[in-house]
Amino acid sequence: MKRTTTLFYSFLIVARALSQEIPSPGSFLGYPLGSRFTPHFRIVEYFDKLAGALPSMVRVERYGQTYEGRPLLLAFIASPENLRRLESIRMNNLRLAGVAGDQTAPDENSPAIVWLSYNVHGNEPSSSEAAMKTAYELVNPANTAAKEWLRHVVVIIDPCINPDGRDRYVNWYVMTSGRQANPDPQSREHHEPWPGGRTNHYNFDLNRDWAWQTQVETRQRMKQYNAWLPQVHVDFHEQGYNDPYYFAPAAEPYHDVITPWQREFQTLIGRNNARYFDKEGWLFFTKEKFDLFYPSYGDTYPMYNGAIGMTFEQGGHSAGGLSVITAGEDTLSLADRLEHHFTTGISTIEVSSQQSGRLVREFRKYFAEARSHPGAGFSAWIIKSGGGGDAIEELKLTLERNGITWMPVTPGNYSGLDYQTGRITPFHAGDGDLLIDAAQPRSNLLRVLFERVSRISDSVTYDITAWSLPFVYGLQTYGLSAAAGQTAAGKGAAKAAATDPAGPSGYDTANLSGSYGLVVRWTGLHSAKFLAALLEKGVKVRYADQPFESSGRRFERGSLIIAPTGNGSFGKGLGNLVRDEAQKAGVTPFTVSSGFVDKGADFGSGHVHLIHKPRVALLTGAGVHAQNAGEIWYFFEQELDYPVTLIEAADAPGMDWRNYDVVILPAGNYKYLNDKSVSDGLRKWVRDGGRLIALENAVAQMAAGDWGILKRHPPDEDKKEEGRKDEDYAALKKYEDRERNEVAGSVPGSIYRVELDNSHPLAFGYTDRYYTLKQDDNVYEFLKEGGWNVGVIRKDNYISGFTGARAKEKLKDGLVFGVQDMGKGEIVYMADDPLFRSFWENGKLLFCNAVFFVGQ
Repeated sequence: MKRTTTLFYSFLIVARALSQEIPSPGSFLGYPLGSRFTPHFRIVEYFDKLAGALPSMVRVERYGQTYEGRPLLLAFIASPENLRRLESIRMNNLRLAGVAGDQTAPDENSPAIVWLSYNVHGNEPSSSEAAMKTAYELVNPANTAAKEWLRHVVVIIDPCINPDGRDRYVNWYVMTSGRQANPDPQSREHHEPWPGGRTNHYNFDLNRDWAWQTQVETRQRMKQYNAWLPQVHVDFHEQGYNDPYYFAPAAEPYHDVITPWQREFQTLIGRNNARYFDKEGWLFFTKEKFDLFYPSYGDTYPMYNGAIGMTFEQGGHSAGGLSVITAGEDTLSLADRLEHHFTTGISTIEVSSQQSGRLVREFRKYFAEARSHPGAGFSAWIIKSGGGGDAIEELKLTLERNGITWMPVTPGNYSGLDYQTGRITPFHAGDGDLLIDAAQPRSNLLRVLFERVSRISDSVTYDITAWSLPFVYGLQTYGLSAAAGQTAAGKGAAKAAATDPAGPSGYDTANLSGSYGLVVRWTGLHSAKFLAALLEKGVKVRYADQPFESSGRRFERGSLIIAPTGNGSFGKGLGNLVRDEAQKAGVTPFTVSSGFVDKGADFGSGHVHLIHKPRVALLTGAGVHAQNAGEIWYFFEQELDYPVTLIEAADAPGMDWRNYDVVILPAGNYKYLNDKSVSDGLRKWVRDGGRLIALENAVAQMAAGDWGILKRHPPDEDKKEEGRKDEDYAALKKYEDRERNEVAGSVPGSIYRVELDNSHPLAFGYTDRYYTLKQDDNVYEFLKEGGWNVGVIRKDNYISGFTGARAKEKLKDGLVFGVQDMGKGEIVYMADDPLFRSFWENGKLLFCNAVFFVGQ
């Protein structure tokens, strides 16, 4: 008994000493968690301090930085034994998934991996506060339960996915609030200004970017995520402050690749969370609002990669401040919010520890079945390279970032389902075409990303409902049956060999010296990058508005011509400059021996136009859709590398537009478009040679005024008495069906085929069709005098995704993309967003055409 007592007191002494060495968040920060917002740099310092105080259980690794230079980090928390063998645990986990790249047999008696992601939306700030408390409690010597959990799980914490957005919100709140928090919802501290802290530096929603990986924060994080592939992932969010807490199980629709086990585990987590919330008397809801369909969320992407992915939503958001009075006349504090997130995080770790053996076994089973029984309906896909455009290369990059393997196809004749027509069609596959085998570990993710028709179990969903990559990239794709797939696999290198007539290097081996000039085909974003670089360096570039043939090669409309004429200042260095920029952009320059072409218009013809370097302005600020403006800003700075001037929309009425050649109106609310005193000035600028590019609902606002474009309304049919009676009865709706009745008029992101006039400069580089993402039912009357109907939707142009019955009736026989001549200038109408979330690759060239070609 004496020995037991001595050991007990020795344990208490050691625990007390350790607890003094291991700083709690409050003791380190100097204030209780929840009493103020913690800036990102202090969150980083706390995790570094925790790792320094307890290196046997905590390891912190920086995996990158944001656009604004803030560090991104992961904290690994495990038992001392597991932390010592952390790398072997990681590699074993990849072997369980079959993606380790070696033949070592995996060990199923390994800890499960639980990944907790916080603060992806910067103005949902309680979760990063909760991350610090969660980390501390996992290593708190007094927490004996945590010691047991960490024997069975490794916990990975990303304390702040979006530091730029968080600090934007936190800094604003600190500047705005008074000495004491004001819980009155009408107080200014509850009304965050444009653009808000939700998004990253370029106003991108990082929680829509998991699969597409367009942003630097996502790309760096996904390298780490795919290097671990956890069994459980939780994404912590906030919603409106009047909403109770939400946790799994999720709402319908579930994608049908989600397994019974994934559903079951969500329910296990939900019941355990409910046990804690019931004990405290906290309100919550499940199985509503937040579905599992769109593949680029922090819950669905892990689901499609074998994990149990979950979203947890706490009431609060930016309007929550440090405290706010809710509609129920309660006061919701930041301390309350972080405590709720802390509770669900700890609950998740607890259940994962209890279920670790089954988590690991089911994880292995998920990938084994994905390889042996892919349920895609196809054994493989063949993607045509598109005649030398860069879309196929961009697709390969996306596949590689998501761990999806591909190979060169064996050239030959095949039969498969044509994605464009939806019919079985014979076709020829050649060099440069791509084969993707369905039988691979990530076949479920592959199936989701490539499905031609979205299989949606419930029309009430949270985001877009169609994203099929063949349409996103504009690439001709065929789904193959089992027999065809077995014979299509190519041999040799993992990447297709170059077959361009320019030679093995991909560049024309001829020298500019003694030749007439160089020509670069206009085939995609790489061509536009090349043009932007030359214009920035002062090179005179021309384009052909007709196809031509020269030196035995055919060049389509939009091909770029660089000749010594007008470029004398570069002397003999012109050829090297062009080749250097071509290599950087990934395009092939071809030499031509004469301005006298074999077929088509000669280089001195009126069909060859000098491209004047456009001075571009983008309206932004309050009233403008922040994410649409951010897409355009990002596109110019990070993809085109071309200068753009950002102008506050509120300053537009007093602007001197003569300083710009191109003005872009993103989606937004522009009241002055129909204010005669302002609109007259803008019209005069257009008539004098300006180019106005209007996107999405900016077009709708112009249609409401006297700009020359009209919104299309379905023709009224003659109404008979019986029809009137049916219409009267249609007004008798059930209150419980109100949400479903609303979706009949909605278009939450569907793919439609647009028929293009590719003889117009707006559509150079395209075939006669383009696939657009419709997010509303707006189409417009065909432009008449002085107008060009470049992209139109006719009847039966629907491809994929959910479109409500009433909306579908409107989406036919209307204009989507058009150009209206006005004096010496033009207005470009883009009813849909060609740069959507920067992943709609097939639209980027369309936007470049509007900037560089239209009006030249």
